[in-house]
Amino acid sequence: MSNALSLPLNLSLGSIDDYLASVNRVSRLDAAEERALALRLRNEEDLEAARMLVLANLRFVVHVARGYMGYGLPLPDLIQEGNIGLMKAIKRFDPEVGVRLVSFAVHWIKAEIHEFIIQNWRIVKVATTKAQRKLFFNLRKYKTNAAWLTQNEAHAVAEELGVDVSTVFEMEGRLSSHDVAFDLSDENDDGEKELSSPVHFLHQENADPAEILENSDWGQQKQHQLLSAIESLDERSRDIVESRWLIDQKLTLHDLAERYNVSAERIRQLENTAMKKIKLSMLPIH
Repeated sequence: MSNALSLPLNLSLGSIDDYLASVNRVSRLDAAEERALALRLRNEEDLEAARMLVLANLRFVVHVARGYMGYGLPLPDLIQEGNIGLMKAIKRFDPEVGVRLVSFAVHWIKAEIHEFIIQNWRIVKVATTKAQRKLFFNLRKYKTNAAWLTQNEAHAVAEELGVDVSTVFEMEGRLSSHDVAFDLSDENDDGEKELSSPVHFLHQENADPAEILENSDWGQQKQHQLLSAIESLDERSRDIVESRWLIDQKLTLHDLAERYNVSAERIRQLENTAMKKIKLSMLPIH
């Protein structure tokens, strides 16, 4: 196992071709060797035995990972996730059961690769429920061509996988969709302006942070000036302005005329005078 002991586990340490060549040079373990290493790991927590088990089965992970290259994800990433599944399987492997490690590990390897594909195949996750995941990894093989499934084909798939027909059609639509960049070029192949990317549909006028902050400061300043201007009025004028404009149940001129025992016209004059003072005090100083 001298070749195995020198093999790097991190795919980033070399090219994928170098990694595959190194994996294929590792000697296979026979059943007795595998069982002995597994017993050392279980009984003695021998990490070197675990390492040798991992290295001897990396080529099997590559074999499994190659089966998932149709999803457009890099093979090194698929292999790396599969290696994680292999390590998890080795940790749980019981050599007394009487099965070879690869037979036990294939579930764990595929589970890690499946999760990686689900998380990275689209920006928006395409499968969340158990039924959707089953469909995601099985629907392609049921499609004989690129055309959409017929009603009979969809019913056959639904029956075989134990899901609803509506779930089949929903997943087919998800598999046929594509991610769109948030901010695409504004020009098409003919050099014409084209508003097709999501950024154009989510645009909000006056959304510049600097403008928002400036407007907020300006609004607060004007509010402060208004309150100061009202406070500068005499008590009766301030009460008239507040009663006419600043309370929920606004009073009429006649209501205030009764309160101050004057005519409604006098209240209107006092109101106009107060409003002119307020506007004058809020004019910018040059």
